Amino acid sequence: MRGWVASRVWLLGFLAAVTVLMLSCLPQTPSSPPPQLLTDPFLQSPTAESVTVVWFTEFQGTEHRVEFGDDFEQRAIATTTQPNRLREDQQSRVGNQVEDGQVYTAPTFRTVWRHESTVSGLTSGQRVPYRVISIRNDGQAVSSAAFTLSAAPPSGTPLKILLTSDHQQMPMTAANLQKVQETVGQVDAVWLAGDLVNIPDRASEWFDHNQGNAFFPCLQGHAAYTLEREGIAPRTYQGAALIQSAPLFTAIGNHEVMGRMGLSDGLNDEFNDAIPREAALRIYGDVAARSLKDYSYNTDTYEALFTLPQSPDGGETYYATTFGDIRLVVLYTGNMWRVPNTDPDRSGKYQEAQDALTQRDKWGFGQVIFESIAQGSLQYNWLKQELTSPEFLQARYRVVMLHHPPHSLGDNVVPPYTDPVRVVEWDDTGAIAAVRYDYSKTDDYLIRDVMPLLEAANVQLVFYGHSHIWNRFRTPSGVELLESSNVGNTYGAAWGDNPRDVPENSSNYAALGDPYGLEPILPTLAPLATDQGELMPFVADNNITVFSILDTATGTVSSYRFDTRTPDSAAIKFDEFALSFG
Repeated sequence: MRGWVASRVWLLGFLAAVTVLMLSCLPQTPSSPPPQLLTDPFLQSPTAESVTVVWFTEFQGTEHRVEFGDDFEQRAIATTTQPNRLREDQQSRVGNQVEDGQVYTAPTFRTVWRHESTVSGLTSGQRVPYRVISIRNDGQAVSSAAFTLSAAPPSGTPLKILLTSDHQQMPMTAANLQKVQETVGQVDAVWLAGDLVNIPDRASEWFDHNQGNAFFPCLQGHAAYTLEREGIAPRTYQGAALIQSAPLFTAIGNHEVMGRMGLSDGLNDEFNDAIPREAALRIYGDVAARSLKDYSYNTDTYEALFTLPQSPDGGETYYATTFGDIRLVVLYTGNMWRVPNTDPDRSGKYQEAQDALTQRDKWGFGQVIFESIAQGSLQYNWLKQELTSPEFLQARYRVVMLHHPPHSLGDNVVPPYTDPVRVVEWDDTGAIAAVRYDYSKTDDYLIRDVMPLLEAANVQLVFYGHSHIWNRFRTPSGVELLESSNVGNTYGAAWGDNPRDVPENSSNYAALGDPYGLEPILPTLAPLATDQGELMPFVADNNITVFSILDTATGTVSSYRFDTRTPDSAAIKFDEFALSFG
């Protein structure tokens, strides 16, 4: 009997060994790599008892959820959508494509899935651990690390808020954000005054540009951007894990707007090909086959990626919200950026290209404003009403954030923020000889219409970007104006022997200084100086990056600079001012 059992065991073992050998000879199906999140979760639109959590994957999945609570015992199921304009093109840099030759040859749609869940039932002022879970169609799951979330803070909560702008994958952006965290720790909110990326429909600029400085990685501590400076070893910066635990509030800048879709060979050209809606109707007539915005401009990707507070007419494009002791009012003040010079071969701010004079569909139409804020417009009327609302009047701090500067030493404050007036010149034969655009300084909508509203409403701080510079001003009535957008590079200040490139012989275009006569304020603590020892009322240096912090405990705004040529040095607080109360 024992021999029979032993023989049977031997036979079964032999058969098993043969089976394993035979299976090993069959073609193998590789197991799928484990799923990954395209971003960490980040926080949006907090209310008194809720906050929205958003994250992205490259798979649709079967379930996506937020788990929260001390033991992650509570769940909130996410809604999944697909932004439908995200693409890559010849100038995208994804993965190892530059090295292995896998480049895009034309604009190509990229599949990205967005997941959003509102976590409710929170107690204002209490932080709660959370994580997100995404389950792929094959049942494999991926979890984020654990972070903390909270509802909007109650009145009286001391807050530190990062004021930043114009990230655009600029060389020092990752270093800038890393220094924010090293200097002040975890902030309570991030306010970003526009120009988040360069080309809003290029997916890799948001998620995984292979230089390591895409938008979300920089703000989530997953960047890997190597900054090279002459004479020192290259330094790689990771950015900072900020928005996983602090809500992000953004304004629309000109780089959140795409132009005519499908009429260009690449996304850069498409971005630069925005035209006014009225011009699109005249040129194309019946556009029933495609939406009007496909023939003019759109903010679809920006609005698809973020969940922001909304206004009745502007939706997410302009809005107001209460956060602790602050009433934050966000305006939409972007325009179609055009080249500032008068090169006859290019359609710019001041003229159409000579070779396009007879082809209206090739015109740029000057520096056209995307969303009107002139007196009587929907946005102006909404702003006027908001400035008299109980939420605004009862707030301790009243702040307005927008992209376009009302006052600045930067180049983008010229021409005035107004609609271009087209002037057509004809030759002796009746043919068009030139098309140029004038901008009336007295009709600047920000100066003529908006600033009087803000001053009358006792707004304490107006924060903006656009010119890639740090400078600040104060109006005669005491409104503080801060432009803190030298995050990653600068184009200089119109100061001293560095005039703006403007048309000659026109009082509408100031070559130097603030066009409206305000004197810039010298930094109060540690201003930079020229080689000749002259103290400068600005920071416009491509080695120095700047960030600003609003501290509601003290009512102060502090600005810091970090010189990337001395990477082991600390950020230097170079300016600080207190908000007035009126």
